[in-house]
Amino acid sequence: MKTTEQFQILIANESHLSFAQIICDEMASSAKARGTGIAKRSPDYIQQKMREGKAVIAFDKEGIWAGFCYIETWSHGGYVANSGLIVSPAFRKSGLARAIKHKIFGLSRKLYPNAKIFGLTTGLAVMKINSELGYEPVTYSELTQDEEFWAGCKSCVNYDILMSKERKNCLCTAMLYNPDDHPGAEETKQDFQQHSKLYERFMRIKKWKLLQPFIKKEKTESKPGSKVNIRKSILHFIFNL
Repeated sequence: MKTTEQFQILIANESHLSFAQIICDEMASSAKARGTGIAKRSPDYIQQKMREGKAVIAFDKEGIWAGFCYIETWSHGGYVANSGLIVSPAFRKSGLARAIKHKIFGLSRKLYPNAKIFGLTTGLAVMKINSELGYEPVTYSELTQDEEFWAGCKSCVNYDILMSKERKNCLCTAMLYNPDDHPGAEETKQDFQQHSKLYERFMRIKKWKLLQPFIKKEKTESKPGSKVNIRKSILHFIFNL
């Protein structure tokens, strides 16, 4: 069954305010399970996005909440981020995340047609979806420099790495959709398929290089005889992100 037949994906409004707490709880639970941090949002903040028409919400055919994503703007509307993408555990691996990403991207383009849309991710699946939409990998210098955006990274487990690189690099890959200059969706989809192995290898090398100073620090501070376990845990972290 196609995703469009399984789910109803709507622009959120005031009729959906009661789902805000469920959404926040699932965001926190998902981040904890992945071992990563997120920019924490309150139910009031999520409700505000719903009232403003800057969020999408998904339900299954029985009316059960299934997923959510919202729009944030930075640098006076010059940059847009599609944030807080979450899918209920019962509906994961169904294609819903892709459908929500496409829906929120379309809403972002409608509300902010001249804005650059960007994201930070460590996941190849998200990179693939972004590539389908016309995003391209970029350096951190091409993202918004709005201090409020970067403050959201403080809750991430990799924040020390970001700051040690003076916000110029981290484990996340930056991707950007520029409305003035981007290839077609089909072209970017084929490009990702052709280079996905190269992207994967690049991300692993990048993670290893960025983690080296922290590995050395942990070795220095750890008790004698624990180096092997440290190395194993670091390698497990790198190759399972």
